[in-house]
Amino acid sequence: MIYNSAREWREAANKRVLFYGMSGLGKTHLSNMLRDAGGWFHYSIDYRIGTRYMGELIVDNAKAHAMQVPFLRDLLLSDSIYIGSNITFNNLTPVSTYLGKPGDPAKGGLPIDEYRTRQAQFRKAEIAALYDTPHFIRRAERLYGYPNFVCDTGGSICEWVDGDDPDDPLLNELSRHCLLVYIQGSAAHTQELVRRFDRAPKPMAYQPEFLDAAWSEYLRENKCKADEVDPDSFIRWTYARALAHRAPRYEAMAKWGVTVTADEVAATRDAQAFDDLVATALERRA
Repeated sequence: MIYNSAREWREAANKRVLFYGMSGLGKTHLSNMLRDAGGWFHYSIDYRIGTRYMGELIVDNAKAHAMQVPFLRDLLLSDSIYIGSNITFNNLTPVSTYLGKPGDPAKGGLPIDEYRTRQAQFRKAEIAALYDTPHFIRRAERLYGYPNFVCDTGGSICEWVDGDDPDDPLLNELSRHCLLVYIQGSAAHTQELVRRFDRAPKPMAYQPEFLDAAWSEYLRENKCKADEVDPDSFIRWTYARALAHRAPRYEAMAKWGVTVTADEVAATRDAQAFDDLVATALERRA
């Protein structure tokens, strides 16, 4: 770790952290709070994915849908209208919309092969965006003069790394430049996340092996064909299983840094309280 004690952390001229954990437990809340406090550069992995690595795919997908509408098609072909992605740190909908959901096309679903292709595109993009972290640390300091840096990761980071492998290339690269901070939820948090997801199911990324197993099991359990799957029903059915699949992967990553709880994060109101939070986590680890 780049900070081995609470004292090293408190005395560091440049503080660099990376947040990871289940979506909805406070990664972006902390990142926004630090950015707004001043002195912190906020690097959003999902924003980087949606602009640098998947921006063209997202816009082309929107254009493909527009081309199916004669009125919009004529305007596009005559360069009379422009279609772009209005992605922001707090509105990452273009990325999730592109990922989509598999199943019945009449209900907005994607053919499973196209869905797998988009999942693979996202995996490649997320890994590339994570490897860009050192570049943005240098850029934030050299170009903008920010002494401190926060990397706000997506919930799927655990799918692409192996926390039990001391030679994992991505974890080694990230831990050389940032203190990895795991935001750990409780069973009550997990239940609330499931309830929230059930009300508003959103696309998410899966490890290929997990997706294949879940898809086969869903078809078998519901006695349906691929193009008969209700897309929202499938991702609701999959969500709790995905959280259970990710939990041990997050825990394995925890040895690479420090752990804070979602309750501690919720109680953190300013940058000074965040400094105290990380110092306490380092003391616990020691």
